[in-house]
Amino acid sequence: MHTGFRLFRYLGKYWRTTAIAYVCLLLVAVVELTVPNLVQRVIDCAIQGASGAQGGRGCPAGVDAATLAGQAVLILLGLTVLKSGLNFGQGFLGQYGAQGIAFEVRNEIYRKLQKLPFGWHDRAETGQLMARATSDVEQLRNFTGRGFLQLGQLVYMVGGISIVLFLTNWKLALASMVVVPPLVRAVQRYNTASRPLFYEVQENIALLASIVQENLAGARVVKAFARELEQKRRFDRQNDILEQEYLGAAEVQSFGNPLMDVLGNMGLVSVLWFGGYLIIAGDLSVGQLVAFNAYVMLLVRPVKRLGFLINQSSRAIAAGDRIFEILDAKIDIEDAPNAEPLPPVQGRVTFDHVWVSYYGGDPVLRDVSFEALPGQVVALLGMSGSGKTTTINLVPRFYDPSAGRVLIDGHDVKEVQIQSLRRQIGMVLQDTTLFTGTIRDNIIFGVPGATEGQITAAARAARAHDFIAGFPDGYDTRVGERGVTLSGGQKQRIAIARALLLNPRILILDDFTSAVDTETEALIREALDVLMKGRTTLIIAQRVSTVQYADQIVVLDQGEIAGIGTHQHLLETNPIYAEIYHLQLTDESVAAVAEEVDQRTPVPAGGWSGRGGDGSGRRRPDSGVGTNGAER
Repeated sequence: MHTGFRLFRYLGKYWRTTAIAYVCLLLVAVVELTVPNLVQRVIDCAIQGASGAQGGRGCPAGVDAATLAGQAVLILLGLTVLKSGLNFGQGFLGQYGAQGIAFEVRNEIYRKLQKLPFGWHDRAETGQLMARATSDVEQLRNFTGRGFLQLGQLVYMVGGISIVLFLTNWKLALASMVVVPPLVRAVQRYNTASRPLFYEVQENIALLASIVQENLAGARVVKAFARELEQKRRFDRQNDILEQEYLGAAEVQSFGNPLMDVLGNMGLVSVLWFGGYLIIAGDLSVGQLVAFNAYVMLLVRPVKRLGFLINQSSRAIAAGDRIFEILDAKIDIEDAPNAEPLPPVQGRVTFDHVWVSYYGGDPVLRDVSFEALPGQVVALLGMSGSGKTTTINLVPRFYDPSAGRVLIDGHDVKEVQIQSLRRQIGMVLQDTTLFTGTIRDNIIFGVPGATEGQITAAARAARAHDFIAGFPDGYDTRVGERGVTLSGGQKQRIAIARALLLNPRILILDDFTSAVDTETEALIREALDVLMKGRTTLIIAQRVSTVQYADQIVVLDQGEIAGIGTHQHLLETNPIYAEIYHLQLTDESVAAVAEEVDQRTPVPAGGWSGRGGDGSGRRRPDSGVGTNGAER
């Protein structure tokens, strides 16, 4: 009931539309209740009067049977037309309100997903979220557009028909009500059994959507490892579970609907049996029995739909439960009540005894303290899992420290408005995200109103203009989903142009050259020299060669600071840094020797098997051209 009431509050914005739809429903009920009474008058007053039998009570005096029958036919035709118009009105207005509710719920889900912190998204599955924003919302729309109105119609009809039946003949009305207690019990049991089943159905739909989303996003990996068959089996297993859940729900539904049909028809049988007895006893006219029977049939029709309505309402409540799991999720990262905009900053970043724990686990950062002065380049170096990325993510407040403070120009980042904070921070990440659209759209992502001159200047500074101009459509070239039509180096330089256009005072670079070749790395470094000029730059790196010219290097080890200083100072005084340096130096030397040996190795007779395939006996070099003519 709690979920149901929460769903109904969305009707508030559309209460006028919903109210008019219900008025139409009420008038339809009035029309339907009028028809059996007309039939009774025709039988008792016209047919029996014409045959010489005594008419029933309420027959007009001095009106012949033919006139009375003609008037009844005309009235019935008029009521039929009126009922059609009212049904159209309630159907259209019901859908109007339902579509509006779906619109509001989708917007609310999307807005909440935008506000939820990184920690929540770390645990969420994209496919699950997509299913809740689409399939679950659709279940709500179906119920509010049709089921909710039909439920109202059921209430109208049951209430109106019950009053009419008791006014017509209370004895026969009581006989028709003998099926109500078992019917109510059947409805309760059906609702109790079906709701958890439909919740499981919605959950398994979401799991299936997650598998599809993961396989589409990771299609290259699946094909690279030849795991198509295994992924198909995984999909088949989940699809089979979903089928079994659907069949379980269908079994309950298939039992419940006929049971309600039987109970409804039992009421009809009791009316015919006891009504015949009352006619023989002279307590009931034939017309009254026919009318009574028509009323009971009108009552049986919505009762037969009761199973369908319970089915719809169960699915809607289950969908609502899943939607409210998102809407009720706690937002840990949000503006403080008294937060003010962060004024333009110089770029001094201070970590003051910072501790971080994820989800109540062991600390991943322990008492981290250091400072980056305006214009300095500060590098964070350490093994995987040492806490570099966690440290960087505290600056734009993707996460909050468990203890300690992160300050920018003396302002605690938790006490300023998040939007004003992040607008002054530029980020170039290892996993560059480009959005479906054109190169221009991606460059101006942070500054939608940028002019053509500003876009071109940012691209030139990022060493991206030349390859962009080489495309047939230039800056209007579409990059495809996640930028798949561009090379890694090209995506990085577009990301640098995007950050340049933002003109941030603080710059964060997250292992930005780990996945590119030497030539592309040189181009990226040229672009970054322009980007970092006059800005406070925080760099995450795995390689010493990337950070050795930084003003300050912070060495992290298992969440703690193991050393701070310049490259030369740390090389002489810090054993962890020296070990990383010598290991990487050894690896680079081994790689250089291997490359030299490889170049001196004679070509075997018949060429390099499986290497080039060009028949030249040499490895075929990369052509340097990718999709859309992009360099690799």
